[in-house]
Amino acid sequence: MYLSRFLSLHALWVTVSSVMQHYPSVWGHYDVCKTQIYTEEGKVWDYMACQPEARDMIKYVKVTLDPPDITCGDPPETFCAMGNPYMCNNECDASTQELAHPPELMFDLEGRHPSTFWQSTTWKDYPKPLHVNITLSWNKTIELTDNIVITFESGRPDQMILEKSLDYGRTWQPYQYYATDCLDAFHMDPKSVRDLSQHTVLEIICTEEYSTGYMTNSKIIHFEIKDRFAFFAGPRLHNMASLYGQLDTTKKLRDFFTITDLRIRLLRPATGEIYVDEQHLARYFYAISDIRVYGRCKCNLHATGCKEENKRLLCECEHNTTGPDCGKCKKNYQGRPWSPGSYLPIPKGTANICIPSISSIGNPPKFDRIWPNISSLEVSKPNQANVCDNELLHCQNGGTCINNVRCQCPPAYTGILCEKLKCERDPGGCSQSSGPGVPSRGPLSPLAALLGVTGLLVF
Repeated sequence: MYLSRFLSLHALWVTVSSVMQHYPSVWGHYDVCKTQIYTEEGKVWDYMACQPEARDMIKYVKVTLDPPDITCGDPPETFCAMGNPYMCNNECDASTQELAHPPELMFDLEGRHPSTFWQSTTWKDYPKPLHVNITLSWNKTIELTDNIVITFESGRPDQMILEKSLDYGRTWQPYQYYATDCLDAFHMDPKSVRDLSQHTVLEIICTEEYSTGYMTNSKIIHFEIKDRFAFFAGPRLHNMASLYGQLDTTKKLRDFFTITDLRIRLLRPATGEIYVDEQHLARYFYAISDIRVYGRCKCNLHATGCKEENKRLLCECEHNTTGPDCGKCKKNYQGRPWSPGSYLPIPKGTANICIPSISSIGNPPKFDRIWPNISSLEVSKPNQANVCDNELLHCQNGGTCINNVRCQCPPAYTGILCEKLKCERDPGGCSQSSGPGVPSRGPLSPLAALLGVTGLLVF
């Protein structure tokens, strides 16, 4: 009896697991762009909205500093120890690997002892401000999926601004202000993300939560992405369908989590007190040991993959789209204007695929998700059709697919799918035989006739 119950539970688990594997987008991942289904027309593609998996975007970042000579070590200088501002026997020397603190150490793997970090020059020119801009660029539109986390080794700055760009650094907008005194630094009342709501989630706030000076275990600054997601998806982000629905219908919300660049503006180093100690300026500087940015390539819901090519991220576009962000239709697939995919309706979304152009295949069919296997309309014999390109379009009339991209047609035929007779372009039409193997034709080709009879196209 117990064995039979166990086997029954096991069978149920296998069934559930199988369903989960075949319908992953139910859980809000959108990690399948299309699946084959069977209709009266035969095997066709059912298209779905899709997007790449989230990943560590720091692997692909380019960092620039302004001013460019702000990194310590050239010339060498001494600075005070972290956490003990009166031990000033540490040295930064760019010519010695063990004493150098270049920008790439903001992104290296941690775990070595002592920890590695980038470090600025000290505030030796006080009272002139010690300002540093750290710009992170991806040369690609990305969508943030987790908190931005910055780990300081110098004590968190007294004043800082996190900014974003959506146009590759041409213009910038503030993401969040950080200060020990928001009212004094930025003329803003202090707030935290917990003070926001669904209606104010896009508000730019100043927080004092992350701006203490030299304190143990007080090194990290957050920009809270997940806390903002939680206003729509719930505290544990269980209701991702609700979040996706909001992102789909509210462009400003979608753009809020989308970036091409980030800029960290360091305006005042950690002092730990109201007044600057002019006798010990070597204790004031910036040092960052780690920056974390998680997100996914923005592919407009037309791709599940994103590859690095020539040090640039590119979406591996589907749905007959192309471009770095799958932002336009491929050549010969401009039968209707390009459109991004949609998360709605949940769970599969709407692919909004690009369809063949009128000039390449006649009047475009009226459908949203499925482009039928044209050979199923009996334009050609089944044994003459060759699967051609990723969308299961078939070469007609004995055409052969070349490199899974285009059809090579027999001498008497032309067109993207070899669906047209060359003799149709002649003044005499196809009433007379124009060569061996060319059928006698009336004024309307079978393909045109079938595409004109909408009742034969069942989607």
